[in-house]
Amino acid sequence: MDNKTYAIKVKAQPSALFETPIGFGELSNAETLLDDLAASINNKKASSAGIKRSNEGGWHSSTDMLEWGGAAAQKVAETAISVAKRMSHFEEASVDDFEWIATMWANVTPAKGLNALHSHPGNLWAAVLYIDMGEEFAGSTHTGGNFYLEDPRFPMAAMHNTGFRMRGGDGLPQKYQVELKLARGNLIVFPAWLRHGVRAYLGNRERVSVALNIDALPRR
Repeated sequence: MDNKTYAIKVKAQPSALFETPIGFGELSNAETLLDDLAASINNKKASSAGIKRSNEGGWHSSTDMLEWGGAAAQKVAETAISVAKRMSHFEEASVDDFEWIATMWANVTPAKGLNALHSHPGNLWAAVLYIDMGEEFAGSTHTGGNFYLEDPRFPMAAMHNTGFRMRGGDGLPQKYQVELKLARGNLIVFPAWLRHGVRAYLGNRERVSVALNIDALPRR
């Protein structure tokens, strides 16, 4: 019988691969812009029944907000595209070699409204800007309505041990879904293929946000 022992040592450090970049910003000096966006959205909502996408119980405008949202909507699109460009790289080309385009729409969410988990296929980036956070129920300490992102390695959830988590480069267990409690004026830009949603909102006044799809097309 072989009774050899091996006094080996191992040096192993976690390396973070396949990072998913998320751009998080906070607009400053933006009160007038946010108020102008809210006014445009209120006017549009009063004249349109909206459309059905990921929204459950809320109003989703048509996706042509850049046509009816005025200068404020155009500024938001320019800002989101600027963030997306800083997180983008093209092999053998510059980000400025492309024509960057955006589509925009508004979401108005009443109590118990939510956005189901979804992605935005056919685009490079997606973005969300919060305009009005609504209000809490009297006596409530949490309005819900958090924006959340799903780990793109979502088949992990189907493994035989659903409590399993991998530790990240920081040594901490990685979450299956990450919730972001955003505030008025927060802008988040993320890959359009990354599945995301909004938890049920429990406030007693409507919450208002805008969302964008961002793409880069070859210049003609």
